[in-house]
Amino acid sequence: MNEPQPHLLVVDDDERIRGLLQKFLMRNGYLVTVARDAAQARRLLAGLEFDMIVLDVMMPGEDGILLTRELRGRMAVPILLLTARGETANRIEGLEAGADDYLVKPFEPKELLLRINAILRRVPQVQVAPPAPKVLHLGAVRYDMDRGELWRGADPVRLTATEAALMRMFAAQPGQAISREKLAGDLGRDEGGAQERAVDVQITRLRRKIEDDPKVPRYLQTVRGEGYLLQPD
Repeated sequence: MNEPQPHLLVVDDDERIRGLLQKFLMRNGYLVTVARDAAQARRLLAGLEFDMIVLDVMMPGEDGILLTRELRGRMAVPILLLTARGETANRIEGLEAGADDYLVKPFEPKELLLRINAILRRVPQVQVAPPAPKVLHLGAVRYDMDRGELWRGADPVRLTATEAALMRMFAAQPGQAISREKLAGDLGRDEGGAQERAVDVQITRLRRKIEDDPKVPRYLQTVRGEGYLLQPD
């Protein structure tokens, strides 16, 4: 049986770009729906389920950063930002808002395709179970390694695709430090200081979901000169 095509939502106020991206991505095996602005994107999200959102940052009215921040508060669908601003500060702003990745305009369509593929590959991998233990306890939080799910008591904690990938990496090596360079590489990011800073942003976001006091982390620790480690109970 053929697997269903991943369904992408492309949000861009430029009609020409919307059309080009839709045709290109459909030729490469994706089901694609387009929206011209944040308002139309919300209407589509209210009635349809998407595997990923490709979202332009610079839009009139509500921009992509604001929309990302609002969506991330209620859903974990992967979000890839398209931005004309290549400065590190702008990229960090997008990641802090909850985006899984970003791509600076102008870009090669092939690179967009590779980044989409890389993000979507991380989502099903969450279900791959390491040998044992099956559950890691982090104070009031537990991480189910079989399902790739994080729980606080009886309530599930939503993880983005990037956060889920980080948890899978840390859970595979509990108590062992993993370098920022390796984390960046395994997440499919290029090497370099900006990419390692992006990892720091993702760690900060993940700590907010794990730690009682994210500013004094007990479970997702920083190891000076080595990287980060997950230290379960």
